[in-house]
Amino acid sequence: MSRLGTLGARLHRGEVGYDFIGKRMLWYGVSVLITITAALGLGLQGLNMGIEFSGGAVFSTPAAGVSATQAEQAAERASGHPALVQELGGGGLRIQISEVDTDRSDRIKAALWEELDIPAKAINADLVGPSWGEQIANKAWLGLGVFMALVVVYLAIAFEWRMAVAALVALVHDLTITTGVYALVGFEVSVGTVIGLLTILGYSLYDTVVVFDSLKESSRNILEQNRWTYSEIANRSINGTLVRSVNTTVVALLPVAGLLFIGGGVLGAGMLNDISLSLFVGLAAGAYSSIFIATPLVTDLKEREPRIAALREQVLAKRASAATPDGARAEESGGTDGVAVTAAAGPPPQPGEHGRDRTAGRRA
Repeated sequence: MSRLGTLGARLHRGEVGYDFIGKRMLWYGVSVLITITAALGLGLQGLNMGIEFSGGAVFSTPAAGVSATQAEQAAERASGHPALVQELGGGGLRIQISEVDTDRSDRIKAALWEELDIPAKAINADLVGPSWGEQIANKAWLGLGVFMALVVVYLAIAFEWRMAVAALVALVHDLTITTGVYALVGFEVSVGTVIGLLTILGYSLYDTVVVFDSLKESSRNILEQNRWTYSEIANRSINGTLVRSVNTTVVALLPVAGLLFIGGGVLGAGMLNDISLSLFVGLAAGAYSSIFIATPLVTDLKEREPRIAALREQVLAKRASAATPDGARAEESGGTDGVAVTAAAGPPPQPGEHGRDRTAGRRA
């Protein structure tokens, strides 16, 4: 078995573990810092909306003897607006200009014919009205709202409302970071970007539900024992699914990184950047939030429940008494209820072990 496989098995059995829950304030601080940076990018720089949302014209030309920079300068002189030029296969050009109507489109087409020495009939112009872009944006927001509502309802029914709230916070966290990165790097927001955002929300939710399911099973009979707190069981659930989350995230990131860095960066296929950047940032943020945000937040909410808080005090008090000489002698003699108080040093129970542990203690 490989080293990673051995580590995953040991994490699952509780032989080793990392204290994610105990250091949750550190993870919260990192997330707040990243979120503030993303929000500042959105507020100060804003998003570079594509013509699908703002309206404009797209001119496609056949192979021309000019560079993309020369074509961009010619388009800006002809339109009076910033232009975005991308090189297509076969030497063609794609010139995108925002806020252009039909009359101005014809004038720009004639100017490009003169400056680029390309026949006007060979230049294809596609116009997008701002009203159509507004409809697309409204439908995207509606789809996002419906998706969030369904997620909350499903998680509240399948698990509990605390997990639904934590998952919603994690999804908003991933959305904010992804859109903030778009604002900071200045990539264009297109329909492909919206598709990528919806895709990463589903992936982030999948990773979160895996941890929540493990936590639900491990804490099913938590009040029937007094050896582990809810935080410790939650920490065990994260460790048990850690290697799986890392493996699935890395495997998903590799092809997306190829699209972003090789397709968009090296080969110059700029249209791939729209969807690949949202997927790359969103997948990484989703894996982070499911481990460092969602589950610790569930723990904070759960331990405010009176019964869970009382259990935590009971477990800590029992461990404190076990650390004293009188507590050690009481354990050697069997204790008061037959449950070994020093067993807290061992791994938290697997699903369904709580009841068996208490029964075995009473028999002893």
